[in-house]
Amino acid sequence: MAGVEKVKVVESCIVSPSEETPRHGLWLSPLDLMMVNRGHTPNVYFYRYASSSGVVDDIFFDVARLKAAMAKALVNFYPLAGRLGVDGDGRAEIDCAGQGAHFVVARSDLTVDDFSSRQPSLELKRLFVPGIVDDSPCVMLAVVMLAVQLTFFKCGGLALGTALHHVAIDAVSAVYFFETWSAFSRAGSRDNDVAEVLELPCHDRTLLRARSPPRVVHPDAVAVFYPLKNNPNISEPSPPPGPIVNEIFVISKDQITALKHASSGASTFCAVSAHVWRCMCVARRLAPEATTHLTFPANFRRSLRPPLPARYFGNGIIMLGAAGKVRDIASEGQLTLASVAERVKQAIRRLDDELVRSTIDYLEMNEAPPASSMPETEVRIVSWLGMPVYDVDFGWGKPLTMMRAVQQRAGLIYLIDGGQGDGGVRILMSIEAEALEDFQRLLYANF
Repeated sequence: MAGVEKVKVVESCIVSPSEETPRHGLWLSPLDLMMVNRGHTPNVYFYRYASSSGVVDDIFFDVARLKAAMAKALVNFYPLAGRLGVDGDGRAEIDCAGQGAHFVVARSDLTVDDFSSRQPSLELKRLFVPGIVDDSPCVMLAVVMLAVQLTFFKCGGLALGTALHHVAIDAVSAVYFFETWSAFSRAGSRDNDVAEVLELPCHDRTLLRARSPPRVVHPDAVAVFYPLKNNPNISEPSPPPGPIVNEIFVISKDQITALKHASSGASTFCAVSAHVWRCMCVARRLAPEATTHLTFPANFRRSLRPPLPARYFGNGIIMLGAAGKVRDIASEGQLTLASVAERVKQAIRRLDDELVRSTIDYLEMNEAPPASSMPETEVRIVSWLGMPVYDVDFGWGKPLTMMRAVQQRAGLIYLIDGGQGDGGVRILMSIEAEALEDFQRLLYANF
């Protein structure tokens, strides 16, 4: 399929908050700062044509209505209308001055069905995610925090591409913004109804300030947050020997039930993660004596004492991890699946206030390592399970599907609810091409 020429941009503008917003430099926590170089997270939603009211002349994804709704949402989510900047000491901050979000409208001769079942790819990003400066060697440019692109297909459907800078927010915060934006759009002229029930986001990132003096008390802080750092048993990541491919697998509700039963009643995340981890070890043909790691970001908002506000708007995640010898993780039998799931559960249980505070203090004293490829012994699973990513309904129905637009790190996996309300789970993964066939066979072998 041809590339960029299949999508034509017809409008590019800035949407600013509809009311005056606070003007200041927003202080960033150590957890935010480690995301300065991570750039924008590219996601894409696909929608089929539908009329919100059943009236034929209803305008599907009315651009003016969406702009007005975004302008209203940005009043309370004003950091997303800001720009990446620096304070007087050269420390990164978000310059909040109501500059606005980038809003692009495009048209395409393609159809929703050309893409709704496709995998994440560079093509998806090029076509549907607005191009913004996120790869500059100078990260302290006035980079936008939020950009969106509406691409109208010839079939009447639409792709909504989004790019949010990770320094501003994590997935939990991003989902809340899109819920709010879409709620204002659905409400139309009744937007006051939304404003009255809106839970205001909390922008006080000093809640995650390092202690004075910083102190790494929790024994697992460094090992959990950087499980591969300074480990003499693990070599530096090297480029994968061959091509990386993306694939989406679906685990049905019945298969989830079977995995949870075999995992001694573990949660969906623990059961699926344990199963995927084991399959990856075998498919990659790892040496039995090698040490393998499963790492995953965890939302700690409720783990602090006192807890963070439920609507804390920023990065409220740290990395957790489990490890073991390949021979122990990949052994056959349901008892092994239960034991691997227990390792994942134990990692989650270690998440407490001191671990989070020690991690923040460690980051205050040490520079965060740059994002890089992972060794083939590591699997990283990002869970969006339970997040209302399919509730982004602007007034014309929920998305047909939602996914990362691109992911190119072998071993990086996303878990997303099935989206059809059927209790299934979609597994979006990047894997070495040579391991894909074996992984697929192993994933479904016992169902």
